[in-house]
Amino acid sequence: MINTDRSKQMRMMRNLILSFLIVVNTSILASNANTEHAEPEKSEYNAGEAIIGHIVDSYYWHIMDVGEKPIAIPLPVILVDEGKLFVFSSAKFHHGHESYKGFEIAHDGPNKNKIIKVNRDAHTEQQLPLDLSITKNVTAIFLSLIFICIIFISVAKSYKKRLGKTPKGLQSFIEPLIIFIRDDIAKSSIGEKKHEKFMPFLLTVFFFILINNLLGLIPFFPGGANVTGNVSVTLVLALFTFVITTINANKNYWVHIVNTPGVPWWLKFPVPLMPIVEIIGIFTKPFVLMVRLFANITAGHIIILGFMSLIFIFGNMSVGLGYGISVVSVAFAIFMGLLELLVAFIQAYVFTLLSALYFGMATEEHH
Repeated sequence: MINTDRSKQMRMMRNLILSFLIVVNTSILASNANTEHAEPEKSEYNAGEAIIGHIVDSYYWHIMDVGEKPIAIPLPVILVDEGKLFVFSSAKFHHGHESYKGFEIAHDGPNKNKIIKVNRDAHTEQQLPLDLSITKNVTAIFLSLIFICIIFISVAKSYKKRLGKTPKGLQSFIEPLIIFIRDDIAKSSIGEKKHEKFMPFLLTVFFFILINNLLGLIPFFPGGANVTGNVSVTLVLALFTFVITTINANKNYWVHIVNTPGVPWWLKFPVPLMPIVEIIGIFTKPFVLMVRLFANITAGHIIILGFMSLIFIFGNMSVGLGYGISVVSVAFAIFMGLLELLVAFIQAYVFTLLSALYFGMATEEHH
């Protein structure tokens, strides 16, 4: 009976694969047969530009394309140049095709996609104003902070109303996460006596990363912004961890760095090899935090967008070929989306755990 079921499954898989191959081969043959009578060449789909355009920051929030006209939410542009303040909507740039008040968005060069002063001379260097604009990522951070405030204010109110009662609704979802961060991350890494001091930061950074990761997986507004995949954002988060670690570090922490116990004297004197390595480690720890979060989130977005781009790449060759490859592309994109959902939780957990470990090492007492 089991062998019969397996043979049926094998036949079904074989038929699906053969059907897919037939569709692909037919599309290729049809494309080759119609080459002589083909319509004028279409502009080639640039997958690289499309992917980079989705993951980098922007001065407007793209919603969708209707024909050749994109629908987007313009965002405030705030510039300071030569002591003057300029505030206007990014719609004035018409999505980067025109200049306004002596400024434009660079389309190439080292300042690509940044606002520069209008420069008609190709031989002179591009000048950058002080840019304080509310970009897509900044707007997404504001939205995530609003979501965090709504979530925790409502949970705090429910705690007051239901004092001593079992959790209910959103409270029942948030409470296990808070207890997990307190017991399995803070207490185990920092210690029973000192963990409460660092709990506000650990909870904030965990839920900030988690909510932005989840919003980044939503392909439509208010999602789609690549906040935690922006190296500037992860740099600031890592700097917070670095500053808190350095400020709270005790005498024992610095002694272990300058005069590491258990290390042969010839590695410390006369050439302070180990102290130099330990001091470098102070700066590499936050650097690792920054790169790990940025790289993992960005890589996930690029892979998903890469699979979706295959549809348009093959679709430019032939409509039938585009439909044929879409089955595989969508299947892999859905799989990667589910994997990214798991990564969203894992990366929030890893960043919080490593921060707690650094705090624990900095505040550990001498035994």
